[in-house]
Amino acid sequence: MKILITGGTGFIGRRLVAHLKVAHEVWVLTRQGNRAYELLGHDVKLLDNLDRLDDLNDVDIVINLAGEPIAAGRWSEQRKQLLCNSRWLLTEQLVDLIKLSNRPPRLLLNASAIGWYGRQDGTALDESCQQPHDEFTHQLCQRWEQLALRANSPRTRVCIVRIGLVLGQDGGALPKLLPPYRLGLGGPMGSGKQMMSWIHVQDLVRAMLFLLEHDECEGIFNGTAPGPVDNNSFSLRLAQTLRRPHLLRVPAAALRLLMGEAADLLLTGQHVLPARLQQAGFHFTYPALPQALENLLRTPR
Repeated sequence: MKILITGGTGFIGRRLVAHLKVAHEVWVLTRQGNRAYELLGHDVKLLDNLDRLDDLNDVDIVINLAGEPIAAGRWSEQRKQLLCNSRWLLTEQLVDLIKLSNRPPRLLLNASAIGWYGRQDGTALDESCQQPHDEFTHQLCQRWEQLALRANSPRTRVCIVRIGLVLGQDGGALPKLLPPYRLGLGGPMGSGKQMMSWIHVQDLVRAMLFLLEHDECEGIFNGTAPGPVDNNSFSLRLAQTLRRPHLLRVPAAALRLLMGEAADLLLTGQHVLPARLQQAGFHFTYPALPQALENLLRTPR
């Protein structure tokens, strides 16, 4: 198959490309050709601009993972617009190309995030939830999903993965958390009661490959492990895995001073369950946090 992937040089995309290029022709949309070859190898093909395409007739699957990192800076109005445009405009362009195709791709696999749910209490949520908290992360993901779903047709199925906190050794949140914990300075953030819906990066990639291979799957899927925990429990387990003390707490006021509104990513949460993935027959390698952290932190890289 011919697969077009955006965000292919990112933390998740790199792993997905490594799996797909073994058996498929993989095209990666990127403006950084040399860096892409260094990260992905020379057995992928690169595309620097979608404007070069009139349609996607020759593409079997589109995987859209692109978007500016949401936790990389304070949420000024300019930053918020960048976060939105980096997702919305590219998704809209991909969907337009799908609609212009006489032989459209049979699948659009589009990223989203559990930020769609907004801040929630500890109530368990699955894909049937119809009561999101209306805030910036919800608005960002809601529009992103609406644009992607426009590609849905009898010839093109759309799968949207609402991704949680992705745990991996060389990307995502975990490497940023490790330095203070290794110094014995780690601890809960704010109240520590906020839920953290996490997923091992290996399981997330496996889930995406599962959706590619199962034509009966379409619609919204939560990309989270079935064992979410609150921030207190996450912090304690991380400290125990590293064999470090768990004594300090990061005050909410300090995080808000440092990050502004973006601190909500750390101080609020949601209890998200992957109901539809499990109903479809997907099995997690790391369903619980202890095994995931043991694998990531005590297994040689």
